[in-house]
Amino acid sequence: MNVLFAAPEDAWGGILHRFRVALPEVTFTAGGLNPNTLAGYDVVIPTMSRIDAGLLQTADRLQLIQQIGAGLEGVDLEAARARGIAVANVPTDVSGNADSVAEMVIYFMLALMRRTAEHPEQRQKKQLGVPVGRSLMGATVGIVGFGAIGQAVSRRLSGFGARQLAIKREPDAALALESGLEWLGSPAELPFLLEQSDLVVLTLPDTDQTHHLFNADRFRQMKTGSYLINVGRGGLVEREALQDALAKGSLAGAALDVFWQEPPNPDDPIFNLNLMTSPHVAGLSDRSVEGIMHGAADNIQRLLAGEALNHRRV
Repeated sequence: MNVLFAAPEDAWGGILHRFRVALPEVTFTAGGLNPNTLAGYDVVIPTMSRIDAGLLQTADRLQLIQQIGAGLEGVDLEAARARGIAVANVPTDVSGNADSVAEMVIYFMLALMRRTAEHPEQRQKKQLGVPVGRSLMGATVGIVGFGAIGQAVSRRLSGFGARQLAIKREPDAALALESGLEWLGSPAELPFLLEQSDLVVLTLPDTDQTHHLFNADRFRQMKTGSYLINVGRGGLVEREALQDALAKGSLAGAALDVFWQEPPNPDDPIFNLNLMTSPHVAGLSDRSVEGIMHGAADNIQRLLAGEALNHRRV
């Protein structure tokens, strides 16, 4: 069986090496979709590569598109269904990915509010007692997207004494009560959450409905001096609008694990503003990489054995 790992050999925490150890009978090829063909492969692991209808037409033996992680927005599901190609993922709450992302969100919150980016400068100046940060206790946190990741963030926030609001596509009063939320609203009620929140956390996928959801109008709706944290997808935030909000100070700061283009241009002037970043690693920890690999490898083994696939989406 031939499997295409559509990313560089050492990408995503070296997960490809783990696949080779777990599945020695399978041939793995790395390096992305270049040349732009799926011919000769039984399985493709897309990672961040797009699998569209045109590319699927080049497949001559493809049986499975197996994502590592949950994100399938880059896969044309209808085209795969039309060609009889199975599509599966590894949900964030199964792999440990949601927990890893939630830990990074808490780190971002504390670092932004306690102004840790300014600490080295004060050390160099031999200054003590500055800057004075803000406490997470008593702050209002708005979580936009209350699926597995949003709920994992909420669980970790419960020990900090923060007020929690959230947006979910279909609000669930029982879930809100169980999670200790003060308020759970629908996407149409997003302006209310933005007006109230000191920190806004994005955990959404990038879809036709959510692309550039955070634009100039949204930033104007946010509380002056609030913070934005995006661990969903880069396309949720309009880059120019974010730069403008940071430059004007309407946003006190932001933290991004995902970007408008990946990788982003390191010389982009937006990085001179109060913007914390991580290189799309929020969901990658020792625990989650192992969980993701096992989930995907198990499905490849199931395909070899002719067994039903787990977490099949098509």
